[in-house]
Amino acid sequence: QVQLVESGGGLVQAGGSLRLSCVASGRTFKSYYMGWFRQAPGKEREFVGVISWSGENTYYADFVKARFTISRDNAKNTVYLQMNSLKPEDTAVYYCAANSFFMSDYGGGYDYWGQGTQVTVSS
Repeated sequence: QVQLVESGGGLVQAGGSLRLSCVASGRTFKSYYMGWFRQAPGKEREFVGVISWSGENTYYADFVKARFTISRDNAKNTVYLQMNSLKPEDTAVYYCAANSFFMSDYGGGYDYWGQGTQVTVSS
């Protein structure tokens, strides 16, 4: 069992930056692929990016490339989402999720989810 808790969301102006954190419970954190997803009001949940268990490999949705970066610190059981050059369309609840099998952009493939953190980007 893994529990995930996100933090770091808030209100930021367009062009600004935020860094989200996701802290995981349990000693097996380093064996999980960690993904970030987001859901805007009235829209479907969408994939943002994922990082391998080692942190050596990442994969991002096309719309966030070169703006967002995922990293992890296995010693701290934490995965990060650094978001730069934020746009109003990035406004959403951001979720981290854990998957023990592969780097997936499909939310249904993730076993554990956090409660989400709100990111609001003003124009």
